[in-house]
Amino acid sequence: MGPSHRERIYYMGGPVSIADNGTEYTNRISMSQDYTLTIRDVTLQDHRVFFCQVGAVSAGNGESRTELLVFAKPEPPEIEGTHTGISVLETDPSKIATCTARNGYPSLNITWYRNQQPFVDSGNVATQVTKEASGLFTVTSSLYYKVTKEDINSDFYCEVSYLTPEGESMMESEHIHVDVYYPVEKVKLTVDSPSGPIKEGDMVTLRCHGDGNPELPYSFTRVMHDDQEEDLISEGNMVVLPSVTRVDGGVYHCKVFDYDQDLEIQDDVKIDVNFMDPIVLTPGNLSEVDVGKSVTVACNALSSGQSKRISWSKDGTEISNHNNMTLQNVSFESSGLYTCAVSIPDVPGLEETKSIQVTVRGKLHSSSIPEDPVEGRLGTKINLTCRARGFPEPKITWQVADGTEDPVHKSDEKGVSSSLPVVLADGLQVSCIATNSLGSAEHHFSFSIGECGRWSRSIPDIKSTTVPGSKKSKGVIIVGIIVGILLLAILGSVLYFLYKKGKIACGRSGKQEITRTASDKDDIVMEMKTDKAAEEAGLLQGVNGAKKPPGEQKRPFTSPLWGFRNKSGAWPSNGSVWTPGHSKLTSGWHPPTEQQANGFTSFKRRLENHQKKPRGRGLFSEHTVHH
Repeated sequence: MGPSHRERIYYMGGPVSIADNGTEYTNRISMSQDYTLTIRDVTLQDHRVFFCQVGAVSAGNGESRTELLVFAKPEPPEIEGTHTGISVLETDPSKIATCTARNGYPSLNITWYRNQQPFVDSGNVATQVTKEASGLFTVTSSLYYKVTKEDINSDFYCEVSYLTPEGESMMESEHIHVDVYYPVEKVKLTVDSPSGPIKEGDMVTLRCHGDGNPELPYSFTRVMHDDQEEDLISEGNMVVLPSVTRVDGGVYHCKVFDYDQDLEIQDDVKIDVNFMDPIVLTPGNLSEVDVGKSVTVACNALSSGQSKRISWSKDGTEISNHNNMTLQNVSFESSGLYTCAVSIPDVPGLEETKSIQVTVRGKLHSSSIPEDPVEGRLGTKINLTCRARGFPEPKITWQVADGTEDPVHKSDEKGVSSSLPVVLADGLQVSCIATNSLGSAEHHFSFSIGECGRWSRSIPDIKSTTVPGSKKSKGVIIVGIIVGILLLAILGSVLYFLYKKGKIACGRSGKQEITRTASDKDDIVMEMKTDKAAEEAGLLQGVNGAKKPPGEQKRPFTSPLWGFRNKSGAWPSNGSVWTPGHSKLTSGWHPPTEQQANGFTSFKRRLENHQKKPRGRGLFSEHTVHH
């Protein structure tokens, strides 16, 4: 169908409604009763003018026309930047990028943007429009631009605009950056690390940075003392100086040579390396100092800083902040390790320390624990401790009867000590002797086992060790406590009675006699027989509440036996016996045990011997009572 050729494609008249055969619209068009023409599967060829003609026999013919517009949305635009860098030294505009928009209809428009601002100079844009075989259009646009140094961070992109039935639409491409080359104008050399003052042993990193693009090779040198330059090995734009010393201080250069401009640019930095030599102590070897003498030790260290801080300390406590440390009138407490520390406050971490051992030489000082006299109960196990201090270090020995345990020796900053466990016994003699090359010191322990009328008191300061009893002896101990309390009450009553009568004297031991009057010669005679150690153990245990040591529990407890006979001196066959655990006399005869029977026999023999003497009958006892 040519531009001036008209072809009928559809007819509707009366009952007839039909598409003409042999046209390109035969199978794609239809008409409704209101004479609306519908075209299906529209293509670019359908972009043309359509006529509608109406005819009447009497009225003649009439027609009208309309144009069908066809639109195709293009593909998203594609942008490709220049792969090589663009130099600011170029005199002509350089190609920045190319933008392509494909398969759009009708024709497309491309606009370029830099940092979101459109280019208004169209002379720097080259556009090419291509009509594809499909009838669609492809547009290619290239941007040419003379870059500057600031364009290294510029943002470039293109925008394609196209028509739609609703109006004009647009699509943006990706944003790109171009590599802009520009020459070096200045170079900066800095100390990258450490950030503070440099001291010996630090690792120093120097970094060189120029403002050109691309970066040119850097060269590093160090100015020697004779003003000659020494080349340094670099890694890119860095030089690493591991574990610097004072000789590494000086001036360092960084150089860049621009061959395009035939120009060399450099920068330099000066490095100061702080140092401190090992401390020198005077005197350097202080072996021994006599007690009461004075000593002075000087501390010095050569360093790079003018403001040094010097301090002396002992056991972590600062004792002086001067070069010289003076110890006056030294004692054994003055012995120890003294440390001098020298630092430069302006250079953190730059510090040296050195220590010197001060040993005080003198005669022995000794002491003992517990202090004399050592008080305790008979059979009690206690620890005796002797301490000694001096130089050379003393040795402690003991003089004591055989059979004791081995002593325990200890040594610390306060001197030496030795502890010996002993069991309190009558006639116990213990001595400790401390000796060194300067002499010896001896201490004799004195003991107080008990006094008349009271039992030994406990001494909190005494380091005594009481051996706990075994589980099998706990029952015996409990019974002993009960019986001991009863015996204490009975014995106290009897002794008080005899004492009031004036028939017993304080401090007298052995058998005690009470002179009887004529009126009581035929009265009942009373006798007590007991085991002395068991009785004392029971009484003390009942009063003090302490457990008896196993050594004291080996001896069986013998209960006191009180017997009564009639006036004729014969033992009753059916009489009264007072036994432990009773608070009063009980009637009835209790068959005696074997131990009680032995006691009766012994009592009768002693009673018969007593009756032969020209004195009255009295109380007999086989233990000594201490007041």
